[in-house]
Amino acid sequence: MMRTSTAAAPHPRGRIRSGRSPGRGSAGIVLIEALVAILIFAFGVLGIVGLQAAMVKAQSASKFRGDAAYLADGILGAMWSDDITTNLSKYTTANCAAYAPCKAWNSKVAATLPGGGTAIAVDGSNNVTVTVSWTIPDEGTHSYSTSGSLQP
Repeated sequence: MMRTSTAAAPHPRGRIRSGRSPGRGSAGIVLIEALVAILIFAFGVLGIVGLQAAMVKAQSASKFRGDAAYLADGILGAMWSDDITTNLSKYTTANCAAYAPCKAWNSKVAATLPGGGTAIAVDGSNNVTVTVSWTIPDEGTHSYSTSGSLQP
């Protein structure tokens, strides 16, 4: 007895294909996935750029505060080394432009800090208050004050 099979004979070229190629339907999905990945990467880069800008701004503000403290302490040191019995009144804001060491310090402040300005007050007990101010665009005016007591 012979058995007959009802299965169809294989196609001579292999599997029968429909009109579509196997990867054609997923090509659009891959493109969308790539675009989403690029979008996520772009947001990450923008975040890093924003963080870098904030760090530069904070570093600049810190540098200006440090420079102001250094300059204010510098003029107090100059006053201590000068003859305070005769020259202390020459360091006040009103007389500073006429006294060479104070004028040079004032110029140094103006050259070091953006919009740099100074104010020096001396009271009758030889207590000195030095204020250094500077202006940063879009941030306003900042100031640093220090004081000391100069006794002969």
